Amino acid sequence: MSDTRFGNHWIEALTKGQTRFHQLPADLDHNEAALIRREALQHISGASLRSIGDYTREPQPAHCENRIGSIQIPLGVAGPLLVKGQAITAQEPVYVPMATSEGALVASTSRGCRALHAAGGAVVRVEEVGITRAPVFRSSGIEQTQIFLSWVREHFAQIRQLCEQDSQHLQLQDIVPAVVGTSIYLRFRFHTADAMGMNMATIACDRVIRQLISPETGVPCISISGNYCTDKKPAMVNFLNGRGYRIHAEVRLSQDILRDILKTDAKALCELQYRKNLLGSVMAGTFGGNAHHANLLAAFFIATGQDVAQVAESATGITCIEACDHDAVYASIMMPDVPLGTVGGGTGLCTQREALALMGIVPGSKKPGVDTRRLAEILGALVLAGELSIMAAQASHQLVSAHQRLGR
Repeated sequence: MSDTRFGNHWIEALTKGQTRFHQLPADLDHNEAALIRREALQHISGASLRSIGDYTREPQPAHCENRIGSIQIPLGVAGPLLVKGQAITAQEPVYVPMATSEGALVASTSRGCRALHAAGGAVVRVEEVGITRAPVFRSSGIEQTQIFLSWVREHFAQIRQLCEQDSQHLQLQDIVPAVVGTSIYLRFRFHTADAMGMNMATIACDRVIRQLISPETGVPCISISGNYCTDKKPAMVNFLNGRGYRIHAEVRLSQDILRDILKTDAKALCELQYRKNLLGSVMAGTFGGNAHHANLLAAFFIATGQDVAQVAESATGITCIEACDHDAVYASIMMPDVPLGTVGGGTGLCTQREALALMGIVPGSKKPGVDTRRLAEILGALVLAGELSIMAAQASHQLVSAHQRLGR
């Protein structure tokens, strides 16, 4: 600490409750501020926070208030993964970082990667649906609602211009309304290049509401988010219409690959698909039908600096396994709602930047949008690999022994 007496003063003030944790001087180095908070908390709680304080010093403040350090999560690597995409080809094997404390997850996913490799790679296609934000307005009733929606349709070009004025990468695609009673929801959909774009979309919507929509129509906005967006929650509107990226991945696995790598066969896998992913999901009332999309998504999101809470919406995908001739199978995954970015937020942290670079993603080195499309293609193949391996382990009754052997 540059001035021990200065630091001790603030530690004492925090310990005694004379100062709140966010009230440290704004010009204080962010790592020094974290140290002061950590020391104060150690005095208050009696707990040692030494490991929390042992982290990579970021040149810029992390996007975290009242920071005291960092939490470490083990990072493994799965692969090589072969992807037949449009931003990446099967001639370019990828090693995929996965941050997890679940034993067997990386090993299982790597086995799935071997199966995809033996089959020549996973075919992956992605569509940038766009990020959405849906503010909610209050009208006086049906007549004012109709006038309001007509005004929005007639002034779309003006709305788009105001939304896009502060960013060369933000593009408003459309505005889809929904009405119930006196509540009006406007679902703005944006393309955001390599940014996940939630903040960009929110700022643009707030500006156009305050400066144009509400003043011109007299209809007040109740909240910038009316839950029709829908962000960080499973939602049918996202499942049907998509959000962020819509990802499809597929592969055909021969009888030999099923037997030699996945230790199962087509009949057992297809029956498990029917009774687990189809009927079991229907009985449980789940969104989508899959074995563990969330497992792969969470490990990938943490490693690459995505917004981890968006796993809640991204995990509503579907896994399919179908029998083919010669005892082979066709396997696919579909994820309709995956917000992703390669710039902004947690992607700027030192460790996450290195994880992205490991997969050939260096922000600013390619045409806008290419890096995040590449990331989406890798993720699609990774989820397919993980689904194939865990389904095979369950079909062959090896899941429990694998977890016992690898630490769960």
